[in-house]
Amino acid sequence: MGGPIIRKLEELDDFERARRLFDRIWAFEPGGDPLSTEALLTLARCDNYVFGAFHGDQMVGASVGIFGPPRSREMCSYITGVATIGSGTGLALKRHQRSWAVERGVERIFWTFDPLIRRNAHFNLVKLGARAESYHEDYYGRMPDLINVDDESDRILAVWHLDDPGVAAAARDAPLPVEVPPDAGIALEDRDDRPVRHDVTARTLLLQVPRDIEKMRATDHGLAREWRRALRETLSPLLEEGATVVGFHGRTSYVVRRKE
Repeated sequence: MGGPIIRKLEELDDFERARRLFDRIWAFEPGGDPLSTEALLTLARCDNYVFGAFHGDQMVGASVGIFGPPRSREMCSYITGVATIGSGTGLALKRHQRSWAVERGVERIFWTFDPLIRRNAHFNLVKLGARAESYHEDYYGRMPDLINVDDESDRILAVWHLDDPGVAAAARDAPLPVEVPPDAGIALEDRDDRPVRHDVTARTLLLQVPRDIEKMRATDHGLAREWRRALRETLSPLLEEGATVVGFHGRTSYVVRRKE
């Protein structure tokens, strides 16, 4: 099967299908949908990014991006969802979003992601070449949907600098490698599924995250919360001190470099 066809959503039925797709992915509580059919239609009519990915007549993904203030040259990638994880649909949508935005003079696209989900960190920082620029504690408040399971909504702000050489390399399926020196220290370790923090002085640090936080939330909510607090208490102070997340290594660990 080839890649999906990506097209602008224009008909009322398309907006309703996108709303239902998002609801199937996150299983929002009644009234908790982030975007109604009417809101999607309005955003599209105002020339924001409202696109769907299709295999034949079946919608397999959708994405919404909203322009920032006048003259900011920024766009918020508000929501992107795909029916099947690992299908390549999400990557196709984001690359289309980047091309569409560049044609309209956008220089930066930003969004948030849960820093405990390994595949999201790898996708955003490696496959797309975005930068993790800040850490936000309980950004959206408690989220009682299927994926977040009423967990605290700590988020990393990802910023996609569209003309960055790393972004261009990622778009060619040749992401720039992240350098992990031999003297790097492990500041947060996944030890038999439990978080263990270490006080290390190395300039380059590795912060490991759990293998499957979504499954953990469903089976051991207390342990999932322990991971949330451990990553928050390790990563957030480092960023406040001026450290930089320079990549995601081995699909397991944030690579953080302290200021000199």
